[in-house]
Amino acid sequence: MLTDEQVIQYREDGFLVFESLIQSERLAWYKQVFDELVTQGSRLNEQTPHWSLELDEGGEPRAGLLHKVQGVCVVDDRVLELAREPAIVDRVAELIGENLDVFGTKFFPKLPDGGTSTGWHQDNFYFGTDTDRIVSCGIYLEDADVENGCLRVVPGSHRIGEIVEHRSELSRHGSWTKVDEAQAVDLVIPAGTVVLFSANLLHGAYDNHSTRTRYSTAWHYMPEELNPEKFLKGIYEDRHVARKV
Repeated sequence: MLTDEQVIQYREDGFLVFESLIQSERLAWYKQVFDELVTQGSRLNEQTPHWSLELDEGGEPRAGLLHKVQGVCVVDDRVLELAREPAIVDRVAELIGENLDVFGTKFFPKLPDGGTSTGWHQDNFYFGTDTDRIVSCGIYLEDADVENGCLRVVPGSHRIGEIVEHRSELSRHGSWTKVDEAQAVDLVIPAGTVVLFSANLLHGAYDNHSTRTRYSTAWHYMPEELNPEKFLKGIYEDRHVARKV
């Protein structure tokens, strides 16, 4: 599935981009599933388990404005079909091994006119590890550009050998860091694109300043035998078999 050049690129740059990997018919079906989740989120007035709303400047939730569904494969197991797409997991297997689990599944709707996603960070900061055996995956259900909040990466930053300091902000979910913006690359990509990247790679995304949505998922693959304390198999509910041979 991967060429020697792609494997080298992943090791050197820390990411691979597969444009339009999820084809139109399947893409439309998944988009419908996520439309239903957005409709559910529009009825919320406060944060609830799995569901988070956008925040105002004071850190208070904004009613009806969905920010993220955390554990989206727990909330709606239809999304597991996307996490198990052979075109994705077969490529991941060539990077970290045959039998794979997926964990930490998320859906970001990036609603128009201010939908937020993530600041600069390394996924392994949240996982309490610096292992290179976790591959993060972003799947873009709609065209992503600078205006509606595309993914940004710092090529090669997974090789710095440390997890950098992250800080939280009152008006944003999560904890973030700072990078030299001159080193950042914006990934302007069409709908159906899959990005695989090291969990040590510094990455983030612009906020959505357009009148369009920018649906995406984010989750992480690891070898079945890897069993971090925070994500114990059979204990952590958002850990699922992704590929078994």
